[in-house]
Amino acid sequence: MTDTRDTGLSRRSFLRKGALGGSAAAAASVLAAPAVLAQAPIVMKMQTSWPASDIWMDFAREYVTRVEEMSGGRLKIDLLPAGAIVGAFQVMDAVHDGVIDATHTVPVYWYGKHKAASFFGTGPVFGGSASTMLGWFYQGGGAEFYRELTQDVLGLNVVGYMGMPMPAQPFGWFKGEVNTVADIQGFKYRTVGLAADLLQAMGMSVAQLPGGEIVPAMERGVIDAFEFNNPSSDRRFGAQDVAKNYYLSSYHQASEAFEFTFNKDFLEDLDPDLQAILKYGVEASATSNLALAMREYSKDLAELQADNGVIVHRTSKEILEAQLGAWDTLIADLEGDAFNKKVMDSQREWVEKVAYYELMNAPDLGLAYEHYFPGKLKL
Repeated sequence: MTDTRDTGLSRRSFLRKGALGGSAAAAASVLAAPAVLAQAPIVMKMQTSWPASDIWMDFAREYVTRVEEMSGGRLKIDLLPAGAIVGAFQVMDAVHDGVIDATHTVPVYWYGKHKAASFFGTGPVFGGSASTMLGWFYQGGGAEFYRELTQDVLGLNVVGYMGMPMPAQPFGWFKGEVNTVADIQGFKYRTVGLAADLLQAMGMSVAQLPGGEIVPAMERGVIDAFEFNNPSSDRRFGAQDVAKNYYLSSYHQASEAFEFTFNKDFLEDLDPDLQAILKYGVEASATSNLALAMREYSKDLAELQADNGVIVHRTSKEILEAQLGAWDTLIADLEGDAFNKKVMDSQREWVEKVAYYELMNAPDLGLAYEHYFPGKLKL
């Protein structure tokens, strides 16, 4: 199929050229445009930051399905895994340069450009969940801060939206038990974003690696502990083959969301309804992705225990409290940058108000679970 962006035959430019021609032939071309476009949908090249087998590629596929169906076939998405064109951490640059039209990734993968990128995924934990912070993005001013950071501060030719709010990420995979802060001193540990700064402050040596490189790094001894994100992704890339102690619950990445980023020129050359489909398709995929995640994450966690001999722990209160203390130190350092400070001030104000309602209103679900499934939680 023809990429109409490459040939200059976007519907907008087609109509514009026809109107300027002023001739009967030009007018006829304009009237014929829908038929031409029906034969030549706009093809959007979208690369993710995930291996082809990762569940997150399944999430991206759900977005593709929704966009293509809502556009009536006028938009087609050529979905590619990490490494197909650029590396997992290079997708933001590739979108900016127009090498790809869009990406499905997470902001921490480009946090090397500016630490504030991590605020849109894995920033300080003031008490809000991932859903709380997604609300901040769409209703609390976060989207404008994101635009300011990407377009004004960094000069990137991109437009971005946040998708599925992720469950809090596990502390991760260890070869032995870790129950105290002393137990993790000197560990060579994989994480990304501000979590790297956080856990270095707690005595770990941190390597920032894409998901597909984690198990080989464990096998070579480059790292000796790691986190990625969830039981399904971890199981698919073989975490259970290199470690058996899996620690759930952590403050290092407790409120992340997926990021959909588009080349600004590509997006703005589309008709308004197609722009809207790409934008609101993100929201639609967030619902479908979360439903799929709940089904698969819980299934894979149970099978990791039953089939792979994985021991599931809950991270100790001592380590969690130490993480909050490390966040305090990191926040004070980050506030030296004016942009960082105004974003964190906005987040604190949002969380103080919104999470108060959420926490005061939430029933003790653990109590209800224990009532119907006694003895399983062992909190």
